[in-house]
Amino acid sequence: MKFADLHLHTQFSDGTFTPEELVVQAQKNGLACIALTDHDTIEGCARTASACAAVRMEFIAGTELTAEFADTEVHMLGYFLDTQNPLLLEKMGKFQSVRQSRIHEMCAALNRQGVPLKAEAVFALANCKSPGRPHVARALVKEKLIGSLDEAFERYLKKGRPAWVPKTKMSALESIELIHQAGGLAVMAHPGLNRTDAIIPELVAAGMDGIECFHTKHSTTMAERYLEIAEQHHLLVTGGSDCHGYSKARPLIGGVRLPYEHVENLRAARKPRPVPMANHH
Repeated sequence: MKFADLHLHTQFSDGTFTPEELVVQAQKNGLACIALTDHDTIEGCARTASACAAVRMEFIAGTELTAEFADTEVHMLGYFLDTQNPLLLEKMGKFQSVRQSRIHEMCAALNRQGVPLKAEAVFALANCKSPGRPHVARALVKEKLIGSLDEAFERYLKKGRPAWVPKTKMSALESIELIHQAGGLAVMAHPGLNRTDAIIPELVAAGMDGIECFHTKHSTTMAERYLEIAEQHHLLVTGGSDCHGYSKARPLIGGVRLPYEHVENLRAARKPRPVPMANHH
């Protein structure tokens, strides 16, 4: 049996592994295929692809986009992306600058609370174009301004806490379109976490290709329910650990083992890009 993990993060977003370390971990766990799905970026894909090629592991270039639909936050995974796609790169640049402004806002809010964290300290620690709340938490711990990551979220960074800043989100329909125009497949991440069941039919109508049925935080019952929903709507099935490295006690990679047939189904579903009508003589 061959297995895959199609939801992984590196230092290019909020994971702690370098692409090379991620591949070492994937090898240790006997995975045949991995996908890199860093938040709002594809920067880490080239290095992960090389590291995979060196050990003959299959690699899928991906991303995780934060979007919303009908006031519900949706995380859309894109798979088999053309990482040179101009529109994708342009949009990602915009998402990244929004993320960077959000760090400035969070630090300003912390400063108002009497917590002297500088945005520069967060950027230096993040060392990537796609910084997020976990980087702020890590910087607070590193600067000894707080005892632990959990405490940072509990006291300051969780929704409704003093340094929480809402994320500007694209519409889920736009995220599906963006992924498709970059040659990719659009898959809803961890529906059980975002409680997005009600909007699945509308996103299917908008062209969403699949749902992540298997996830570290999905119970067996949840996974079974999403497999039924996938069947009902003829959706592709994916799964992954959502590993962020050592930011949470131990790496989650290896915890979710997606049977390889699902990778084959994804591969088979990649649609050739439609040729503009004018060329048909």
